[in-house]
Amino acid sequence: MEILNFALMSAGSLFAIINPLAAVPTFFAMTPDNTEAERLKMARTACLTATGVLIVFAASGNALFRIFGITIAAFQMAGGLLLLLVSLDSLRAKRSAVQETEEEKAEGTAKADVSITPLAIPMLSGPGAITTAILLESKAKTLVYDAVLLLLFLAVGLACYYIFRVAIKKASIINPIAMNITTRLMGLILAATAVQFIIDGVKKAFFN
Repeated sequence: MEILNFALMSAGSLFAIINPLAAVPTFFAMTPDNTEAERLKMARTACLTATGVLIVFAASGNALFRIFGITIAAFQMAGGLLLLLVSLDSLRAKRSAVQETEEEKAEGTAKADVSITPLAIPMLSGPGAITTAILLESKAKTLVYDAVLLLLFLAVGLACYYIFRVAIKKASIINPIAMNITTRLMGLILAATAVQFIIDGVKKAFFN
């Protein structure tokens, strides 16, 4: 049951921070002259890249902490605050500047291929998503938890690609109101996850 709770919490927080639904309108705005096949290729490359980035940072997070002398508790509190900022924008159905800035959007519009930057990095795997990946790995107690988390990274990456694929093929029937409602729900989940990270960090720093 505990590992199931870990899997559900991890899946919810990962999907909420990546939030591919909110990235779809920006992706369309950056690729107005690209064909459906080109958009699908860019979306596939971006989702694969973002998944790889998250896996690499999750695997190397503890080593980075040791190098810079950062405790897990400090990172949990800082990461929770960062995710809380993102969640507040999501609750207003907006993409946070933590995920991508206006300058990055403008640069993407001028590029022929936006798959690596800015779509994969930082839109899908930006500071918030990387922080979440590292924090989730810090909660993994055994190799079984590590395996579950790895499968979740792959599953979320696949889900992101499927969402982009459906959006590209069915662009004319996308309902902006439904997307905004979903973004707000993702923001609520992310806010709860952020607060939990902060609580865990405070407990670890002051009561362990």
